[in-house]
Amino acid sequence: MNRRAPRAAALGALLLSPVALSACSAGQVSQTANSEQQLGVNADAEGVVLRGLQLPYPTGGEYPAGSDARLIGAIVNETQTDDTLVSVTGPDFTDVEVVDPAAEPAADGSTGGTGSSLDLTVPAGEALLLGGGDGPAVTLVGLSSSVGVSQYVPVTFTFEEAGEVTLDVPVGNPVRDLPRGEQFDFHEEEGGEEGGETGSEPTEPGSESSESADE
Repeated sequence: MNRRAPRAAALGALLLSPVALSACSAGQVSQTANSEQQLGVNADAEGVVLRGLQLPYPTGGEYPAGSDARLIGAIVNETQTDDTLVSVTGPDFTDVEVVDPAAEPAADGSTGGTGSSLDLTVPAGEALLLGGGDGPAVTLVGLSSSVGVSQYVPVTFTFEEAGEVTLDVPVGNPVRDLPRGEQFDFHEEEGGEEGGETGSEPTEPGSESSESADE
């Protein structure tokens, strides 16, 4: 298992939140105002683009050896021809399990496959979301060693038309609520002004109080 950070020279980095990934298929980018965005990696396989690929931040900050890790991200087909993801493989996990809610059940009732026999269609001009919304859940099974934040797992995606692309999928950062800061209390300010108005009211020129003072 490699323990260094993803190679910036080979792969670009993209800050995407889970909300942003869920908007990819609609061609929009949403932002979350109160959470930290996460780091993912991108790659281009002959017109099929992988965006924001990462492993979600695990409980305790580390995936133990032998555990499973779910991929999240988006596969965008920028060509005019449908393509199919036929396999997901790598040296640091034993297998891949895929559950696709949109797939027709097989004879055994399953709706997915393993790393060496996938059949996930990426329609022309559309995006396939991994691990978000109604998209397929792609899980790396049996990590060979522990992996945590700032570490990565090499993963190879093979497409029927676009071919093969390998990228270093990092473990994502924890999503944390950002502090909003202290809010201004308008009522308290108004109360202070009201307090300053206590006491006698100012007299106008020509009033009885003013006349008595002149006397």
